[in-house]
Amino acid sequence: MNHRSTQAPPMAHPLDLMPFFRRWPSSTRRNLLYTLIWNLGLATVLTAVEMHWSNYEQPVVKHWLPMLLITNLIGFLIHFGNLLANAVSGGWPRRARGLPRMVFSSSLVVVCVPLGLGIGNALLSGKSVFQFMANRDALVQTLVVAAAVALLMYLVSSSAERKVAQAMEKARQQELIASSARMLAEARLRALQAQIEPHFLYNTLANVVSLIGPQPAKAQHMLERFIDYLRASLAASRSEEATLGSEARLIAAYLDVLAVRMGERLRYRIEVPDRLRQFAIAPMLLQPVVENAISHGLEPKVEGGEIVVSAVELGEHLCVQISDTGVGLGSTMSAKPGGGVGLSNLRERLRSLYGGAARVELLENQPCGMMVRLMLPLNASPTSIHSEH
Repeated sequence: MNHRSTQAPPMAHPLDLMPFFRRWPSSTRRNLLYTLIWNLGLATVLTAVEMHWSNYEQPVVKHWLPMLLITNLIGFLIHFGNLLANAVSGGWPRRARGLPRMVFSSSLVVVCVPLGLGIGNALLSGKSVFQFMANRDALVQTLVVAAAVALLMYLVSSSAERKVAQAMEKARQQELIASSARMLAEARLRALQAQIEPHFLYNTLANVVSLIGPQPAKAQHMLERFIDYLRASLAASRSEEATLGSEARLIAAYLDVLAVRMGERLRYRIEVPDRLRQFAIAPMLLQPVVENAISHGLEPKVEGGEIVVSAVELGEHLCVQISDTGVGLGSTMSAKPGGGVGLSNLRERLRSLYGGAARVELLENQPCGMMVRLMLPLNASPTSIHSEH
C-alpha cells in the first residue's frame, strides 16, 4: 500500500519558484533575505518600466531609490503580516489551501499595498498618510493596482508551493529508495553470513572435539580464536559499517582457526598499514573472498599454500588484495560446487552499496594461484554513497 504524506508543504516564498533559490530550506532568516531580494528586483523592474514609458530626464537613481523604498515597505508589510497572521491564528494561513488561501493572500495584499504606498509617499513628500488616503482617485487607482498585484502574487506563490511540494515528494522518494537499498544490502549480508557460518561452525566444533583428548592445548587455542572470531562476527552483523582494521582482525581470527585444522598447509599474512585501518567499509566484505581462496584454492592443493591480505592506495581508490598460492582458476581441482557464488554475491553487494564507484577484479597470481582485487572509492563510505543514490 502506498502511504502518501498528508503534511502540507511549508508556505513558499515567491523566489522558491526558481530552482536556484530552492537550494536552501525555508527559515525565518532565509525568508527575510528573500523578501529583501524580491523587493530589490521588483524595484529595479518597475523603475525600468517607468523610465521606458515616461519622458523623465532625471538620473536613474532618482527613480530607483523612491521605488526601492515603496517596494520594501509593501514587501515587508506583506511579509510581517503573514507572520503575524500565522502567530495569531495558530498557523492557519500556512495550512490553508485553495479558495481560503487565495482570499487571505488577496486581502493581505489589498491592505498592504495602499498602506505601503501611503507611508512611502508620506515619507517622500512630507505629507501625512491620511492626505494620501483622502485622495479618492489615487486611492481607487491604488486599490485596482493592489487587486492586480494580489492576483499575481497568489499565482506566483501557488506555483512556488507546487514546486516546493514536488521537491519534497522527490526527496521522500529518494529517501525511500535509499532505505530500500540499505535493507536489501542488509538482507544480502544476512544471507551471506548464513552461507558462511553453519559449515564453519560445525567443522570447527568437530575439530575441537577431536583435539581435546590428544592435543588439549591445541584445542584450547582453536576454541579461543573461534570465540574471538564469533565476537568479531557478531559485532559486524550488528553494524552497518565496519573499518578495514576490524575486518582484518575478523579475518585473522578466522584464519587462525583454520590454521589449527590445516596445520602447515595454511600460511597467511595480513598487511594493512595503520593509516588505512580506520577506512570505513561494509561489514563482512572481505571474508567471503578469503573463504573462497581457502575452499577453491588452498584446500584442493596437497601442499596447501599462502594467503596474503593487503591494502594500498591507488589514485582515488583503496585497493584491497586477497591473493593465494592455490591451484588457480583454471585447475579442475578447484571446481567445487558453489564456486563463484561468493564472488557473485560480492559484486552484487558492491553494486548496491557503492553503485558504479567500486569494482572487483579477478587476476592470476604469480607464480600460482589467484588474486582478487577490491577497488573501493577513497572519498566516500558505503553509507554516504547509499544516501546519494
